Amino acid sequence: MSSLDKQTADLVGRLNSQLQNQLVSVVLYGSAAMEDWEEGNSDINILCVVNKLSASELLKCEPIFQWWKGLGNPAPLLLTADEVRTSTDCFPMEFHDMRDHRRVLHGTDVMHDLAIDWSFYRAEVEHELRAKLIRLRQKAAELLSSPPRLFKLLADSLSTFCVLGRHALVLSGEPPKYKKTEILSALEAPLQLRMEAAFQILSLRSGKNPAGIDATMLFEKYLSEMEALVRFVDALEK
Repeated sequence: MSSLDKQTADLVGRLNSQLQNQLVSVVLYGSAAMEDWEEGNSDINILCVVNKLSASELLKCEPIFQWWKGLGNPAPLLLTADEVRTSTDCFPMEFHDMRDHRRVLHGTDVMHDLAIDWSFYRAEVEHELRAKLIRLRQKAAELLSSPPRLFKLLADSLSTFCVLGRHALVLSGEPPKYKKTEILSALEAPLQLRMEAAFQILSLRSGKNPAGIDATMLFEKYLSEMEALVRFVDALEK
């Protein structure tokens, strides 16, 4: 059994033991459900759906969430079944991913036949891209004189920009891509530029030694590529 399967099976067992008949569904989503999960680099993203979410249910979840985060994983999303049905306009991008690529680990498939409004979906992709670009600039402004920390910032940011790049491609009518290399390659034609910096950062994430690479120049190229991605989404039909 893989580390991923062992952790998720253990999580489901603990949730089921504590929540029992209140537990509606446990869903694995994100890179772990898209065959792009990298142990040590990728998160294990979990949606936990329950019938109700009072302080009592949250108290039962507390030790489970502490244990799960102690393994280095982000806290599971906690939603009621009703919130899943009524929140697609607020989180269309997230629900689009969950609906199209998921593994139901326990209970009911709450994502089946969820309707996603395209206008909300496009707006969220552009909003998230612009917000992440602004955040990248802010963080880099504190780190440009420290190459190791700048390299880490770039490596940490790449997964999010790849997710947003995948959604940008879907919005433009392209079939979804899930591996980072496929997403970056598919973006080159519509953006009309080579994603050289993004590919180089992907290599660094895989363990390539950054010695001899100018971190500031790499950041400058990467920033230009992400700015082009924002412009691409902005130009899509609203």
